[in-house]
Parts: sequence; C-alpha cells; structure tokens
Amino acid sequence: MAKLNQIIAIEKGVKASSFQELTEAHHQLQKSPLLSGISRAYRPRDEEGEQLPPESTKVQVRAEEVLRTTAENLTRLFDVTATKDWANCKAKADVIVDGTVLLRDVPATYLLFLEKQLTDLHTFVKKMPTLDAAETWSFDTAADSYATEPVQTTKTKKIPRNHVKAEATEHHPAQVEVYYEDVVVGYWRTIKFSGALPAQRVNELLQRVDKLSAAVKFAREEANGMETEDQKIGAKVFHYLFG
Repeated sequence: MAKLNQIIAIEKGVKASSFQELTEAHHQLQKSPLLSGISRAYRPRDEEGEQLPPESTKVQVRAEEVLRTTAENLTRLFDVTATKDWANCKAKADVIVDGTVLLRDVPATYLLFLEKQLTDLHTFVKKMPTLDAAETWSFDTAADSYATEPVQTTKTKKIPRNHVKAEATEHHPAQVEVYYEDVVVGYWRTIKFSGALPAQRVNELLQRVDKLSAAVKFAREEANGMETEDQKIGAKVFHYLFG
C-alpha cells in the first residue's frame, strides 16, 4: 500500500510513458504495409515451363495485438490516476497557525490551490506602495489617508524700489535706480496626504503570508502522507472497450 505523495510522484512518469506508447501504437496502425501479408506460389502451365520460387510477406502488425498491448499499457495509467483521485477524496489536513487551527479538514487539492494563491499574494503584498520615510506621517481620519504635519512656507513678490543715486540739482535731474525687493505677501500652509502604507504594515502582512504559506505546505504534506487504497479501474474499462 503506497502513500498518496508516492502515487503523485510516479503519476507524471506513468502519464509520459503511456502517452508515448499510445502514440507509437497509433503510428504502427497507420502503416498499411506492416499490416499486410501475402503468399504466392507459381505453377507453370506445363511441366517444361519455367519454375519460379514462391513469394511471401508476413504480417508484422496485428491490430488485435496492438489493442491488447495498448490496453495493458494504459491500464497502469488508469489505475494510478484512479488511486490518486480516490485518495484525494479522503486526503485532508488542518491548517494550523501559531498553534491555532485556522482551517479544519482541508482537502489536499484545495491546499494546492491555497499554496499557489499565497505565492501570488506574496508578490502582490511585497509590491505595495509604502510611505516616504523622509516624512513623518499620522493617519487622518477625516481624509481617510495618512497625512504629514502642516508646514508653513512664505509667498513672496518682487516689489519695485527706487534708489536715488544723486539728488536733483538746478542743472541735472535726480539719478534714480530701480531695483526689486522680495517682500512676503502671504503664507502657504501645506499638508501632504498619501494612500500608501507604512513599511511596518507591509512587513507585517508579508510575515502573515509567509506564516500561512508554511502552514499550508505542512498541511499538504500531512494530507498527502495518507495511505492509499489501490484502485483497479483500467482492466474494467479496457475489458469493455476492447474485449
């Protein structure tokens, strides 16, 4: 009596060899000359006529033999697959995380599904956007997002100023130079918002995914370690088909 994981391990090889043997059988049956034979004997018209040797070609491929061999080869595949599928109906295990049963009596086939999904979720979570570490963030309930502390900056405007280089005299006008001075005209109050997550939160999520993935793999191994009951399906199928 084999364990389910042993049956799963050999199934791929049995499938490959069965497919190859079925393909070869199919090709044999398509070669008409191999299925044909002949026997010819020559008799001259009279005793003095030329004597010719007999001719014969043997049949090399017999369809009934090919059917029988094909049935024998495929019976192993049908039996192995049936043994696996029958066992899968009973193969179950609990998914335990931190000593607590998260999922109870999960079928082995579903554990395989979970394992694949958790691999994809790990990639998804790992690429989640994180908050800029250069800023200080806190959650703003009103905005339903993270926000920085308000930062005040000034708005300036260039105002023209006159600089008298020389006062006016009786004979010359005043010499005036125009220059521009930056004058504060207002204030900006800036708050940055972000829908990203803190890096700590992303790391926590990754740890959860990894922990559950490990628990699912352990459960799958446990489920696949159950004893199987050999199923003899192939002989019945091919006895009906080719019998």
